[in-house]
Amino acid sequence: KYLATMTPVPQGTKLTITLPDDFHHHFRDGPATANVLAHITRQFGRAIAMPNLKPPVTTADAALKYREHIMSNLPEKLTHGSFEPLMTLYLTDNTTAEEIRKAHATGFVKACKYYPAGATTNSDAGVTDVKKTYPALRAMAELVRLQRVFRLFIRIENQVECYLRSNVGMILCIHSEVSTPGIDIFDREPVFIEEIIKPLVEDMPNLKIVMEHISTKEAVEYVESAPDNVKASITCHHLLYNRNNLLVGGIKPHFYCLPILKRETHREALLAAATSGSNKFFLGTDSAPHPVENKESSCGCAGIYTAHAALELYAEAFESVGALEKLEGFCSFYGADHYGLPRNTGRTITLEKKEWKVPEKYEFGKSVLVPLRAGDVVQWSIVE
Repeated sequence: KYLATMTPVPQGTKLTITLPDDFHHHFRDGPATANVLAHITRQFGRAIAMPNLKPPVTTADAALKYREHIMSNLPEKLTHGSFEPLMTLYLTDNTTAEEIRKAHATGFVKACKYYPAGATTNSDAGVTDVKKTYPALRAMAELVRLQRVFRLFIRIENQVECYLRSNVGMILCIHSEVSTPGIDIFDREPVFIEEIIKPLVEDMPNLKIVMEHISTKEAVEYVESAPDNVKASITCHHLLYNRNNLLVGGIKPHFYCLPILKRETHREALLAAATSGSNKFFLGTDSAPHPVENKESSCGCAGIYTAHAALELYAEAFESVGALEKLEGFCSFYGADHYGLPRNTGRTITLEKKEWKVPEKYEFGKSVLVPLRAGDVVQWSIVE
Protein backbone atom coordinates (compact mmCIF):
# COMPACT_ATOMS: atom_id res chain seq x y z
CA LYS A 1 0.00 0.00 0.00
CA TYR A 2 3.00 2.31 0.36
CA LEU A 3 4.48 1.68 -3.06
CA ALA A 4 2.65 4.31 -5.14
CA THR A 5 2.88 7.40 -2.97
CA MET A 6 5.18 10.42 -2.83
CA THR A 7 5.29 10.07 0.95
CA PRO A 8 8.44 8.23 2.10
CA VAL A 9 7.59 4.69 3.07
CA PRO A 10 7.84 3.83 6.79
CA GLN A 11 11.02 2.37 8.24
CA GLY A 12 10.86 -1.41 8.23
CA THR A 13 8.83 -1.61 5.03
CA LYS A 14 9.89 -4.65 3.00
CA LEU A 15 9.74 -5.09 -0.74
CA THR A 16 10.38 -8.44 -2.46
CA ILE A 17 11.11 -8.52 -6.18
CA THR A 18 12.36 -11.04 -8.73
CA LEU A 19 16.14 -11.30 -8.59
CA PRO A 20 17.53 -8.55 -10.88
CA ASP A 21 20.28 -8.60 -13.50
CA ASP A 22 22.87 -5.91 -14.19
CA PHE A 23 23.26 -5.16 -17.88
CA HIS A 24 26.45 -3.13 -17.54
CA HIS A 25 29.18 -4.04 -15.09
CA HIS A 26 32.95 -3.69 -14.82
CA PHE A 27 34.48 -6.76 -13.18
CA ARG A 28 38.07 -5.67 -13.89
CA ASP A 29 40.93 -8.15 -14.02
CA GLY A 30 43.48 -9.68 -11.70
CA PRO A 31 42.88 -10.11 -7.95
CA ALA A 32 40.47 -7.13 -7.82
CA THR A 33 37.80 -9.17 -9.62
CA ALA A 34 37.13 -11.18 -6.46
CA ASN A 35 36.45 -7.96 -4.51
CA VAL A 36 33.92 -6.83 -7.11
CA LEU A 37 32.19 -10.22 -7.24
CA ALA A 38 31.71 -10.25 -3.47
CA HIS A 39 29.39 -7.25 -3.91
CA ILE A 40 27.60 -7.91 -7.18
CA THR A 41 26.64 -11.51 -6.44
CA ARG A 42 24.65 -10.39 -3.39
CA GLN A 43 22.07 -8.64 -5.52
CA PHE A 44 22.18 -9.85 -9.13
CA GLY A 45 21.72 -13.20 -10.84
CA ARG A 46 23.56 -12.23 -14.03
CA ALA A 47 25.63 -9.32 -15.27
CA ILE A 48 27.05 -8.10 -18.57
CA ALA A 49 30.84 -8.09 -18.27
CA MET A 50 32.41 -5.05 -19.92
CA PRO A 51 35.38 -5.90 -22.16
CA ASN A 52 37.56 -2.78 -21.76
CA LEU A 53 40.48 -4.52 -20.11
CA LYS A 54 44.16 -4.09 -20.94
CA PRO A 55 44.38 -5.60 -23.52
CA PRO A 56 40.69 -5.43 -24.48
CA VAL A 57 38.54 -8.54 -24.99
CA THR A 58 38.34 -8.48 -28.80
CA THR A 59 38.01 -12.18 -29.66
CA ALA A 60 35.87 -15.16 -28.71
CA ASP A 61 38.90 -16.89 -27.22
CA ALA A 62 39.69 -13.87 -25.05
CA ALA A 63 36.07 -13.70 -23.89
CA LEU A 64 36.13 -17.35 -22.84
CA LYS A 65 39.41 -16.82 -20.99
CA TYR A 66 37.96 -13.80 -19.19
CA ARG A 67 34.86 -15.78 -18.29
CA GLU A 68 37.05 -18.45 -16.73
CA HIS A 69 38.79 -15.77 -14.68
CA ILE A 70 35.47 -14.43 -13.41
CA MET A 71 34.10 -17.86 -12.58
CA SER A 72 37.27 -18.81 -10.70
CA ASN A 73 36.93 -15.72 -8.51
CA LEU A 74 33.30 -16.19 -7.47
CA PRO A 75 32.66 -16.27 -3.72
CA GLU A 76 32.73 -19.76 -2.27
CA LYS A 77 29.14 -19.34 -1.07
CA LEU A 78 26.79 -17.54 -3.46
CA THR A 79 23.86 -15.68 -1.91
CA HIS A 80 21.42 -16.73 -4.64
CA GLY A 81 22.86 -20.14 -5.47
CA SER A 82 24.43 -19.21 -8.80
CA PHE A 83 25.74 -16.27 -10.77
CA GLU A 84 26.29 -15.96 -14.52
CA PRO A 85 28.61 -13.45 -16.20
CA LEU A 86 27.32 -12.50 -19.65
CA MET A 87 30.32 -11.94 -21.88
CA THR A 88 30.92 -9.23 -24.47
CA LEU A 89 33.37 -8.49 -27.27
CA TYR A 90 35.14 -5.16 -27.59
CA LEU A 91 34.18 -3.91 -31.06
CA THR A 92 36.98 -2.46 -33.19
CA ASP A 93 37.34 -1.19 -36.75
CA ASN A 94 38.71 -4.65 -37.61
CA THR A 95 36.18 -6.97 -35.95
CA THR A 96 35.13 -9.52 -38.57
CA ALA A 97 31.81 -11.19 -39.24
CA GLU A 98 33.58 -14.52 -38.74
CA GLU A 99 34.65 -13.51 -35.22
CA ILE A 100 31.07 -12.48 -34.42
CA ARG A 101 29.74 -15.87 -35.49
CA LYS A 102 32.50 -17.66 -33.58
CA ALA A 103 31.71 -15.68 -30.42
CA HIS A 104 27.99 -16.32 -30.72
CA ALA A 105 28.59 -20.05 -31.17
CA THR A 106 30.22 -20.25 -27.74
CA GLY A 107 26.84 -19.62 -26.10
CA PHE A 108 28.51 -17.31 -23.59
CA VAL A 109 29.06 -14.10 -25.58
CA LYS A 110 25.84 -12.10 -25.56
CA ALA A 111 26.87 -8.71 -26.91
CA CYS A 112 29.45 -6.50 -28.57
CA LYS A 113 30.48 -3.22 -26.98
CA TYR A 114 30.90 -0.13 -29.16
CA TYR A 115 33.33 2.35 -27.60
CA PRO A 116 34.06 5.43 -29.68
CA ALA A 117 37.85 5.63 -29.65
CA GLY A 118 38.98 7.79 -26.73
CA ALA A 119 35.51 8.27 -25.24
CA THR A 120 36.09 6.67 -21.84
CA THR A 121 38.34 4.38 -19.77
CA ASN A 122 40.46 2.01 -21.89
CA SER A 123 38.70 2.97 -25.13
CA ASP A 124 41.76 3.86 -27.19
CA ALA A 125 41.30 0.73 -29.33
CA GLY A 126 37.64 1.58 -29.97
CA VAL A 127 35.77 2.48 -33.13
CA THR A 128 37.04 5.38 -35.24
CA ASP A 129 34.35 5.16 -37.93
CA VAL A 130 31.03 3.36 -37.46
CA LYS A 131 30.96 2.29 -41.12
CA LYS A 132 34.07 0.19 -40.51
CA THR A 133 32.04 -1.94 -38.12
CA TYR A 134 29.20 -2.63 -40.56
CA PRO A 135 30.40 -6.13 -41.62
CA ALA A 136 30.39 -7.19 -37.97
CA LEU A 137 27.08 -5.47 -37.27
CA ARG A 138 25.43 -7.10 -40.28
CA ALA A 139 26.52 -10.48 -38.95
CA MET A 140 24.96 -9.64 -35.59
CA ALA A 141 21.72 -8.53 -37.27
CA GLU A 142 21.67 -11.72 -39.34
CA LEU A 143 21.81 -13.79 -36.16
CA VAL A 144 18.66 -11.98 -35.05
CA ARG A 145 16.88 -12.59 -38.35
CA LEU A 146 17.65 -16.28 -38.59
CA GLN A 147 16.71 -17.45 -35.12
CA ARG A 148 13.16 -17.61 -33.78
CA VAL A 149 12.25 -19.55 -30.68
CA PHE A 150 9.29 -20.06 -28.38
CA ARG A 151 9.86 -19.32 -24.71
CA LEU A 152 7.55 -20.45 -21.98
CA PHE A 153 7.13 -18.36 -18.85
CA ILE A 154 5.30 -19.55 -15.78
CA ARG A 155 4.35 -16.76 -13.45
CA ILE A 156 3.86 -16.90 -9.71
CA GLU A 157 0.09 -16.95 -10.04
CA ASN A 158 0.44 -20.16 -12.12
CA GLN A 159 -0.69 -18.52 -15.30
CA VAL A 160 1.15 -19.77 -18.35
CA GLU A 161 2.05 -17.38 -21.11
CA CYS A 162 3.74 -18.31 -24.37
CA TYR A 163 5.62 -15.76 -26.43
CA LEU A 164 7.08 -15.95 -29.89
CA ARG A 165 10.44 -14.32 -29.37
CA SER A 166 13.53 -13.77 -31.40
CA ASN A 167 16.70 -15.28 -30.09
CA VAL A 168 18.48 -11.96 -30.24
CA GLY A 169 21.83 -13.47 -31.04
CA MET A 170 24.17 -10.65 -30.06
CA ILE A 171 23.21 -7.24 -28.76
CA LEU A 172 25.08 -4.07 -29.71
CA CYS A 173 25.87 -2.14 -26.52
CA ILE A 174 26.84 1.45 -27.27
CA HIS A 175 28.69 4.09 -25.28
CA SER A 176 26.65 6.81 -26.91
CA GLU A 177 29.03 9.76 -26.94
CA VAL A 178 31.18 11.24 -29.66
CA SER A 179 34.84 11.75 -28.84
CA THR A 180 35.39 14.36 -31.53
CA PRO A 181 37.75 17.15 -30.40
CA GLY A 182 35.89 20.41 -29.99
CA ILE A 183 32.55 18.90 -28.96
CA ASP A 184 31.65 20.05 -25.45
CA ILE A 185 31.70 17.17 -22.97
CA PHE A 186 28.12 17.97 -21.92
CA ASP A 187 26.93 17.77 -25.56
CA ARG A 188 28.59 14.53 -26.64
CA GLU A 189 25.52 12.34 -26.18
CA PRO A 190 23.03 14.47 -28.18
CA VAL A 191 25.59 14.84 -30.98
CA PHE A 192 26.15 11.07 -31.04
CA ILE A 193 22.42 10.48 -31.41
CA GLU A 194 22.22 12.72 -34.46
CA GLU A 195 25.47 11.71 -36.13
CA ILE A 196 25.73 7.99 -35.31
CA ILE A 197 22.66 6.39 -33.73
CA LYS A 198 19.95 7.63 -36.08
CA PRO A 199 21.76 6.61 -39.30
CA LEU A 200 22.82 3.31 -37.71
CA VAL A 201 19.27 2.38 -36.71
CA GLU A 202 18.05 3.23 -40.20
CA ASP A 203 20.78 1.12 -41.79
CA MET A 204 20.39 -1.82 -39.36
CA PRO A 205 16.67 -2.20 -38.58
CA ASN A 206 17.07 -5.78 -37.29
CA LEU A 207 19.99 -5.09 -34.96
CA LYS A 208 19.18 -5.12 -31.25
CA ILE A 209 20.76 -2.04 -29.63
CA VAL A 210 21.24 -0.82 -26.08
CA MET A 211 22.16 2.80 -25.59
CA GLU A 212 24.04 2.32 -22.36
CA HIS A 213 24.03 4.63 -19.33
CA ILE A 214 22.04 7.38 -21.04
CA SER A 215 22.44 10.73 -19.32
CA THR A 216 20.36 13.34 -21.14
CA LYS A 217 16.80 14.38 -21.83
CA GLU A 218 17.59 14.11 -25.54
CA ALA A 219 18.51 10.44 -25.15
CA VAL A 220 15.31 9.71 -23.25
CA GLU A 221 13.23 11.36 -25.96
CA TYR A 222 15.06 9.53 -28.73
CA VAL A 223 14.72 6.08 -27.13
CA GLU A 224 11.02 6.67 -26.49
CA SER A 225 10.48 7.46 -30.18
CA ALA A 226 12.90 4.90 -31.63
CA PRO A 227 11.91 1.50 -33.04
CA ASP A 228 11.50 -1.33 -30.54
CA ASN A 229 14.96 -2.74 -31.27
CA VAL A 230 16.49 0.30 -29.52
CA LYS A 231 16.39 0.45 -25.73
CA ALA A 232 18.51 2.00 -22.99
CA SER A 233 20.09 1.29 -19.63
CA ILE A 234 20.27 3.86 -16.84
CA THR A 235 22.63 3.97 -13.85
CA CYS A 236 21.60 4.66 -10.28
CA HIS A 237 24.07 7.56 -10.05
CA HIS A 238 22.53 9.33 -13.04
CA LEU A 239 19.13 8.94 -11.35
CA LEU A 240 20.30 10.37 -8.03
CA TYR A 241 22.89 13.04 -8.82
CA ASN A 242 23.54 16.00 -11.11
CA ARG A 243 26.66 17.97 -12.01
CA ASN A 244 26.40 20.13 -8.91
CA ASN A 245 27.37 17.07 -6.88
CA LEU A 246 30.55 16.86 -8.93
CA LEU A 247 31.50 20.54 -9.06
CA VAL A 248 29.95 22.69 -6.34
CA GLY A 249 32.19 23.35 -3.36
CA GLY A 250 35.21 21.83 -5.08
CA ILE A 251 35.79 19.05 -7.59
CA LYS A 252 34.79 15.68 -6.17
CA PRO A 253 36.65 12.96 -8.11
CA HIS A 254 34.44 10.12 -6.89
CA PHE A 255 31.48 11.72 -8.70
CA TYR A 256 33.39 11.90 -11.97
CA CYS A 257 32.06 9.45 -14.54
CA LEU A 258 31.46 9.21 -18.27
CA PRO A 259 28.94 10.10 -19.45
CA ILE A 260 29.48 12.99 -17.08
CA LEU A 261 26.69 14.02 -14.70
CA LYS A 262 24.46 16.63 -16.31
CA ARG A 263 21.99 19.39 -15.31
CA GLU A 264 19.09 18.67 -12.97
CA THR A 265 16.64 18.81 -15.90
CA HIS A 266 18.38 15.78 -17.40
CA ARG A 267 18.36 13.87 -14.12
CA GLU A 268 14.63 14.51 -13.81
CA ALA A 269 14.03 13.23 -17.36
CA LEU A 270 16.02 10.06 -16.65
CA LEU A 271 14.12 9.45 -13.41
CA ALA A 272 10.78 9.94 -15.16
CA ALA A 273 11.80 7.44 -17.85
CA ALA A 274 13.09 4.82 -15.42
CA THR A 275 9.97 4.99 -13.26
CA SER A 276 7.48 5.22 -16.14
CA GLY A 277 6.96 1.47 -16.45
CA SER A 278 8.17 1.58 -20.07
CA ASN A 279 10.09 -1.52 -21.14
CA LYS A 280 12.37 0.77 -23.14
CA PHE A 281 14.50 1.42 -20.05
CA PHE A 282 16.23 -0.98 -17.67
CA LEU A 283 18.96 -1.38 -15.09
CA GLY A 284 22.64 -1.10 -16.00
CA THR A 285 24.82 0.09 -13.13
CA ASP A 286 28.05 0.88 -15.01
CA SER A 287 29.70 0.26 -11.64
CA ALA A 288 33.31 1.11 -12.44
CA PRO A 289 35.90 0.51 -9.72
CA HIS A 290 39.29 2.23 -9.68
CA PRO A 291 42.10 2.23 -7.11
CA VAL A 292 41.83 5.33 -4.95
CA GLU A 293 45.17 6.66 -6.20
CA ASN A 294 43.84 6.68 -9.77
CA LYS A 295 40.78 8.70 -8.78
CA GLU A 296 42.39 11.16 -6.38
CA SER A 297 45.05 12.53 -8.71
CA SER A 298 45.80 15.51 -10.94
CA CYS A 299 44.15 13.59 -13.81
CA GLY A 300 41.61 11.30 -12.17
CA CYS A 301 39.94 8.58 -14.22
CA ALA A 302 36.20 8.27 -14.87
CA GLY A 303 34.01 5.81 -13.02
CA ILE A 304 31.73 5.55 -9.99
CA TYR A 305 31.65 2.39 -7.87
CA THR A 306 28.11 1.35 -6.93
CA ALA A 307 28.28 -2.47 -6.80
CA HIS A 308 28.20 -2.40 -2.99
CA ALA A 309 24.72 -0.81 -2.88
CA ALA A 310 23.32 -0.58 -6.40
CA LEU A 311 19.89 -2.10 -5.82
CA GLU A 312 19.41 -0.12 -2.61
CA LEU A 313 20.28 3.11 -4.46
CA TYR A 314 17.81 2.35 -7.25
CA ALA A 315 15.17 1.82 -4.54
CA GLU A 316 15.97 5.28 -3.15
CA ALA A 317 15.51 6.82 -6.58
CA PHE A 318 12.19 5.09 -7.23
CA GLU A 319 10.91 5.89 -3.74
CA SER A 320 11.71 9.58 -4.27
CA VAL A 321 8.95 9.81 -6.88
CA GLY A 322 6.54 7.31 -5.35
CA ALA A 323 7.24 4.60 -7.92
CA LEU A 324 8.45 1.60 -5.94
CA GLU A 325 5.82 -0.53 -7.65
CA LYS A 326 7.72 0.02 -10.92
CA LEU A 327 11.09 -1.09 -9.50
CA GLU A 328 10.74 -4.79 -10.34
CA GLY A 329 10.06 -4.28 -14.03
CA PHE A 330 13.00 -1.92 -14.44
CA CYS A 331 15.43 -4.07 -12.44
CA SER A 332 14.30 -7.61 -13.16
CA PHE A 333 12.23 -7.87 -16.36
CA TYR A 334 12.88 -5.40 -19.17
CA GLY A 335 16.62 -5.98 -19.58
CA ALA A 336 16.29 -9.76 -19.62
CA ASP A 337 13.45 -9.49 -22.12
CA HIS A 338 15.49 -7.32 -24.50
CA TYR A 339 18.45 -9.69 -24.31
CA GLY A 340 16.18 -12.67 -24.97
CA LEU A 341 16.99 -14.22 -21.60
CA PRO A 342 14.51 -15.94 -19.28
CA ARG A 343 13.57 -13.87 -16.26
CA ASN A 344 14.88 -15.10 -12.92
CA THR A 345 11.50 -16.61 -12.12
CA GLY A 346 11.34 -18.25 -8.71
CA ARG A 347 14.41 -16.38 -7.43
CA THR A 348 13.76 -13.29 -5.33
CA ILE A 349 15.49 -10.65 -3.28
CA THR A 350 14.02 -8.60 -0.44
CA LEU A 351 14.73 -4.96 0.33
CA GLU A 352 13.95 -3.29 3.64
CA LYS A 353 13.62 0.43 4.41
CA LYS A 354 16.46 0.39 6.90
CA GLU A 355 19.43 2.69 6.64
CA TRP A 356 23.06 1.60 6.88
CA LYS A 357 26.36 3.41 6.75
CA VAL A 358 28.67 2.81 3.81
CA PRO A 359 32.31 2.13 4.72
CA GLU A 360 34.88 4.77 3.80
CA LYS A 361 36.67 2.29 1.54
CA TYR A 362 36.66 -1.28 0.27
CA GLU A 363 39.53 -3.58 -0.65
CA PHE A 364 40.35 -3.57 -4.35
CA GLY A 365 43.14 -5.93 -5.27
CA LYS A 366 46.38 -4.55 -3.84
CA SER A 367 44.77 -1.16 -3.21
CA VAL A 368 41.43 0.22 -1.99
CA LEU A 369 38.55 2.02 -3.66
CA VAL A 370 36.15 4.69 -2.45
CA PRO A 371 32.52 3.72 -3.08
CA LEU A 372 29.57 6.01 -3.74
CA ARG A 373 28.19 7.35 -0.44
CA ALA A 374 31.44 6.53 1.39
CA GLY A 375 30.93 7.38 5.08
CA ASP A 376 27.30 8.31 4.43
CA VAL A 377 24.04 6.37 4.70
CA VAL A 378 21.92 4.45 2.23
CA GLN A 379 18.21 4.37 3.07
CA TRP A 380 17.46 0.81 1.94
CA SER A 381 19.08 -2.50 2.85
CA ILE A 382 19.10 -5.99 1.36
CA VAL A 383 17.63 -8.57 3.72
CA GLU A 384 20.24 -11.33 3.88
